[in-house]
Amino acid sequence: MAGLRLTSYGLTDIGLVRARNEDAFLDRPDLGLWAVADGMGGHEAGDEASAAVVAALGALRPPADLEDFVDDVKTRLLLTDRALRRRAAALRPAAVIASTVVVLLAYAEDFACIWAGDSRLYQWRDGDLYQLSTDHNRLQELVGAGLLTPEEAARHPEAHIVTQAIGAGRLTFGTRAGMIRPGDRFLLCSDGLTNVVRDAEIARELAAIPQQAAERLHDLVLARGAGDNVTIVIVAAEAA
Repeated sequence: MAGLRLTSYGLTDIGLVRARNEDAFLDRPDLGLWAVADGMGGHEAGDEASAAVVAALGALRPPADLEDFVDDVKTRLLLTDRALRRRAAALRPAAVIASTVVVLLAYAEDFACIWAGDSRLYQWRDGDLYQLSTDHNRLQELVGAGLLTPEEAARHPEAHIVTQAIGAGRLTFGTRAGMIRPGDRFLLCSDGLTNVVRDAEIARELAAIPQQAAERLHDLVLARGAGDNVTIVIVAAEAA
């Protein structure tokens, strides 16, 4: 990757309450490709859904350019969406097998992100943390419409109703792109992290190397009860 060296580290944990881990992640610095998928709890086979998403992305070949990379990722995710919906329909008419996903792509000194659901991508630059993805959930819609404040949304009973997911149908991706600078950090995570660790706390940890930062954030989640699965992938950009 011209001018940049990208290193990364990922981990996933079942937490202290759930019976199984429905999260999955992809850590492929050789391709410039990272992803976190969170199988939708309360539905059938959330762990199968997240595994299918990650397997589909992991089968991608090295890209010709960033635009082709984005198109290839979207194609893989759309095919997985259809496959999961077919699998669910074979179980029973109302069955849902689905997963959120957030994907980071890097090519040369540019990045793109693609997401569906409430798994997040953050960028840390010069000590400041920016959320690049926007949650696809009912609360974000209400906040965006001015019907709820962010403080009210945090306590709302519909906090976890996701409006976009792979396998849920009527799929619309969120996308964003930008430039990568030496010193940048990117964090992909499931809501098992962001539900219990504040953005300011995340920002303090991301100055460390990826493995240290991920393990410290993981420790914070465990110390606060780890009521959900948690997955953390951190990517660091340095001058080559």
